[in-house]
Amino acid sequence: MSPSNGLSHTPTGEDIPVGDEPVRGAVRLERRKELLRRRREELGLSQEDMASRLRISVRAYGNWERGLVKEWTDRKLLALAEALEMSERQCFWLFRVMVDRDPPPTWRAPEENRLPQDPVQRDYLRDYAALMESVPYPSFLVDHRWDVALTNSAFDQLFQAVRPHPTALPDDNFLRFVLFHPDAAAVLEDHEPSWCVPLLAQFATALAASPEDEGLRSIRQEVARDPFMEAAYRYGVPHWLSTYGAEAAERDAAVLAVRHPDPSRGVVRCRVVCENSRMLDAMGLTRITLVLSTPQGNAPGPAPIAHGTQQQTDRRLRAVPPLADH
Repeated sequence: MSPSNGLSHTPTGEDIPVGDEPVRGAVRLERRKELLRRRREELGLSQEDMASRLRISVRAYGNWERGLVKEWTDRKLLALAEALEMSERQCFWLFRVMVDRDPPPTWRAPEENRLPQDPVQRDYLRDYAALMESVPYPSFLVDHRWDVALTNSAFDQLFQAVRPHPTALPDDNFLRFVLFHPDAAAVLEDHEPSWCVPLLAQFATALAASPEDEGLRSIRQEVARDPFMEAAYRYGVPHWLSTYGAEAAERDAAVLAVRHPDPSRGVVRCRVVCENSRMLDAMGLTRITLVLSTPQGNAPGPAPIAHGTQQQTDRRLRAVPPLADH
């Protein structure tokens, strides 16, 4: 009888996936390993850091990340979700990838870990959340890594159809969502030239200012692993800046477009408004509001997101000049 966790043992004692299709099992194992590694790197953590958070040996955690686990119990997976600071949707994705089932219904993401330790700042952010909630437009707080500290209901509604993802959910890290989530183009209109390239230009500036920042370096490594985004970063950004000027990369006042969550509204104009306050500056946070306005002509409603399939997109970068021009 096969173990309940879908793993069998090699003569050396290592665990390998079993099932009707060995190839599928191998792909699943790679997805497990990639999920843990990417999330750890996103947080700027080493394997030693993870072992310390989990209170296990470095060797034991290394086996976890390589998939050499006899059984993925709820206790292990919930400890991983906490150590990797996962949101509720990320924890759902973790359980689905690891054991093909939902997490226990009683589990909830530790939202408190996003709040600062200073009690005055914590109180300010709680009140600021109420202020953001009163705004009818999608609004969120981000730090210099684009990690999202707060969102309002309008933001959650705009991205409500986005599927779970281990590292690129819009309410976890907005830059990663724009660059790496397969559903980003279903919400962000004219996705590559209007959203990806300007954000990559802003990211390049942030990385140049803080080259030792582990979170930013992790994003840079992930860009380098994606040929599409690497081409945009190395060739598209310089070409775009030389064409439109450095001021075009500014977030505040940019006019973009999104696909409204109400299908009857279709594609709508989106004005990006960035705001700071003394307290937000002290916490290293910026508020970004997407002011949605008049529908653009008779634009169609949002294209449905194909769940379970990779979105088919043209991987030729329009913002990147032909290779002969480099």
